[in-house]
Amino acid sequence: MTPSTTTPPQPTTLSPVEARVLGTLMEKARTVPDSYPLTLNSLLLGCNQKTSRDPLMELDEAQVATALDTLKPLGLVREVSGGRTARYEHNVQRAIGVPEQSAVLLGLLMLRGPQTAGELRLNTERWYKFADISSVEGFLEELQDRAAEKGGPLVTKLARTPGTREQRWAHLLCGPVDEQQATAAAISDSANSPTAERLARLEAEVLQLRATVEKLCAELGMSPPGQPPTNDRAKNAV
Repeated sequence: MTPSTTTPPQPTTLSPVEARVLGTLMEKARTVPDSYPLTLNSLLLGCNQKTSRDPLMELDEAQVATALDTLKPLGLVREVSGGRTARYEHNVQRAIGVPEQSAVLLGLLMLRGPQTAGELRLNTERWYKFADISSVEGFLEELQDRAAEKGGPLVTKLARTPGTREQRWAHLLCGPVDEQQATAAAISDSANSPTAERLARLEAEVLQLRATVEKLCAELGMSPPGQPPTNDRAKNAV
């Protein structure tokens, strides 16, 4: 009698849209727990965010619904019953068989593209607080060395791009990574990084801080920094 052999599980290959949907569910579970699980409309808005996404996408409701229909049979997403509106939650840890920390790293890689261990530690602050970069690297290496009987590697370490000291990591849930395309994208991002988006973000933060300071000064009866004192203050100073 021929001994039976166990076939290792085949890795699931997701489309970019499915990865975006899954990553968004993983993110919102941690960053907006009061609104989670998500409705289809909330999920669509999260997928199309203009911040913390690479690449940016303009998905429609039908595309997101189709992605959910693919992810549910794979056990990666569950539809939550109850209420008049369907809601959705991810099931990544159980479906793929990875610890919480590894799932966090996979989710962030799906949403933001290839990143260094240092960038991952910084960007996961709202998801999970890693003790240091070494712990991030440890979980990434576990995902990279994942045994074939468990489905094989889930991340890969990319070649170092010109002018950088750290190598970036990329997920493999959408299949093998095109190293040349990833390198070209990294060089392009590096060339454009100091421009519009960062400056706009900084300007928005400055305006918000200025408004907060002005509000506090008004409540305390003080003049905002850089402005002459009010008449009452001026009289008291004299």
